[in-house]
Amino acid sequence: MYGLSHEEVGLMQQFLRSCRFYFLYSGLFSMFVNLLMLTMPLYLLQLFDRVITSRSVETLIMLTIAAIGALFIMMLLDILRRRLLLGAGVALDGQMGPPVISGLIQSGVRPGSNFFVAGLRDVATLRGYLTGSNIYALFDAPWVPIFIAVIFLFHPWLGWVAVCGALILFCLGYINEKVTRNPLDEMSRSTRHASHYIDAGLRNAEVINALGMLSDLTRRWQGLNARVIDAQVRAGQRGGAISAVTKFLRIVIQIISLFIAALLVIRQEVTVGVMMASTLILARALAPVESAIVSWKALVDARDAYRALTDLLAGVTATNADLELPAPSGKLEVGQVTFAIPGIDRPILRRVSFELVPGEALGLIGPIAAGKSTLARVICGVWRPISGTVRLDGADVSTWPRAHLGPHVGYLPQDVELFTGTVAENIARLAEPDTDAVLAAAFHTHVHELILRLPKGYDTDIGFGGVALSAGQRQRIALARAIYGNPRLVVLDEPNANLDTEGEDALVKTLQFLREENVTVIIISHRPSLLATVDKILVLREGAVDAYGARADIIQRVTPRAAMVDAQQLVTRGR
Repeated sequence: MYGLSHEEVGLMQQFLRSCRFYFLYSGLFSMFVNLLMLTMPLYLLQLFDRVITSRSVETLIMLTIAAIGALFIMMLLDILRRRLLLGAGVALDGQMGPPVISGLIQSGVRPGSNFFVAGLRDVATLRGYLTGSNIYALFDAPWVPIFIAVIFLFHPWLGWVAVCGALILFCLGYINEKVTRNPLDEMSRSTRHASHYIDAGLRNAEVINALGMLSDLTRRWQGLNARVIDAQVRAGQRGGAISAVTKFLRIVIQIISLFIAALLVIRQEVTVGVMMASTLILARALAPVESAIVSWKALVDARDAYRALTDLLAGVTATNADLELPAPSGKLEVGQVTFAIPGIDRPILRRVSFELVPGEALGLIGPIAAGKSTLARVICGVWRPISGTVRLDGADVSTWPRAHLGPHVGYLPQDVELFTGTVAENIARLAEPDTDAVLAAAFHTHVHELILRLPKGYDTDIGFGGVALSAGQRQRIALARAIYGNPRLVVLDEPNANLDTEGEDALVKTLQFLREENVTVIIISHRPSLLATVDKILVLREGAVDAYGARADIIQRVTPRAAMVDAQQLVTRGR
């Protein structure tokens, strides 16, 4: 295991290996805790066989003091063990958090993939298992044979009773795994599905209320939740029955052990002290098995969480943090790009190619579902094409480390999303706001006056998802975010969809500023007012390039009427 490379081992295994210090010392303390568990049986053994027969008060006092001292040490070791496992859970959570979030984001933008929205819940489940009491059964289970060996030292008959009892409980544990595995797995999958459905409902709460969809949404959720309840009932019935049988058999085994021990006492083969001590040791030997059966669901949940996190982190794209390319000038080369969603035969983009030199502006137009927004995501490196490349100053944007590429790219998606925080924090892309850069972005997008009219200006908390702002305000602030830090490539997907006349004028002025700054710009829009600011136009139709060239030529080919409006716009703006 230790000879494998990081790539061969996997992130989850690396995380667990990094916490091996906690687990090793927890196992060491568990060894002493289990040894000190013999204190009570040995105390009873000495009490019945030595103290009572000798009637020595001094021996009784010293024996009691020694037993209490041993139990006190066991208590301290148990506290240390709990703290170590708590530290392991906290350390694992701290290490896994950033990669899991990265995996969630990468999975969220990956087309056609499953959304691991429960990723952080899985981390919490795994942490809860490591820091809870259920894990102690795993540390105590290896001591079952040792306790049984001690019982054999008392008498072989008692030892064989212990062996048979342990085997019976282990068989019940195996049966419990078999009969509850499918219902528990089904319950886990159904729970995730139902949770995803409600999460989607919450994101669209406004539409649900406006269109009166609540009853239908609830009905569909009840159908999904019914599967959860059905699987839970089946798993609970089977697991509960086995748990009850386990408890019954454990007590029966102890009674049989007492029965055999009593017979041996009557035959004077063992003492009363041996009878009492063997019974307590047997109870201790069977306790981890019974505990594992009772807490089986917690173990299964932790196992499922581990598997889900392993699958999630397996898709995390590794990047070389030391590889930092020079800042690009904005030269864009899109070469034979083909893109398709996994599982769908028909590609969304088919062999799209074009080039832009620094400072050029491209208008991207086409009918609905032509692939315009998909091409925008591919250009920004959000999605990776199945063939072809998108290069910014010669570097493939899909392999460029996102932390290094991001500052050089501005992106305004069609569906604008802002984050909980202040206006300044959103413009600064959630980084610590650079006052000069934030103000520069606001001035260049002509949104400064709008922000000052907000209750607290740049320090206004926009609320969850920007609910405190109108759609137009969100779009204008998102535009300032797109040009924050002077990016060299800016991609705008329907940037004027929610703008009024004032906002659209501000957008046109922003595009003129970007041209003056020699920034490469791609605009997805159908409004002539924006197409009048571009140098070239690319027409997409069914994912392929239908027309590409100078703006005036393409406008005339697409629609003469648009060309007339375009000319009027040029005259109006004095170009």
